[in-house]
Amino acid sequence: MVSLRFILNCIVAAFLLQGLAIVPVSADESRLDELFDTLREPDLPNWQMVEDEIWSEWSKSGSASMDLLLQRGRDAMEQENFVLAIEHLTALTDHAPDFAEGFNARATAYFRHGLFGPAMADIERALSLNPNHFGAMIGLGAVMEELGYPEKALAAFRAAHAIHPNEPDIKDAVERLEKSVSGITI
Repeated sequence: MVSLRFILNCIVAAFLLQGLAIVPVSADESRLDELFDTLREPDLPNWQMVEDEIWSEWSKSGSASMDLLLQRGRDAMEQENFVLAIEHLTALTDHAPDFAEGFNARATAYFRHGLFGPAMADIERALSLNPNHFGAMIGLGAVMEELGYPEKALAAFRAAHAIHPNEPDIKDAVERLEKSVSGITI
């Protein structure tokens, strides 16, 4: 016959195991430091894999619910439903005000919806929380360029390039804006 104590131990073990399976995972800062060191290497052949790992780390809020809101916001942006994306990402930033990627994602949704002021505010917040966020720097460059401030756009793209020197789109933006700012036409 099975004892009550054995059954209770099994129930407790099941709850503990279930709890371990849903423990939230947040970004690993030491892993990010290693990834950034690698990303800064010149002529890095696998830079896209390193970049993907950084984005993966940045996407870990530490809460399964917040990660779900981030994913729903990103999915809505892929569907070009920016109003819904902004709603999901606003819920995320309201509940996770120290999660830089929530603000960066919402800045992207605002930008793609043509709302440059709110995009700038979210970029500022994302960069205050994560000064190495090259995605937010690229967003800042895009907003500044769209608003007709090529010098400020160039500064933002140069800052992103210092962190992520292998990304060809950043290199192209820097070269294009350097020519524009210096008055050289193509």
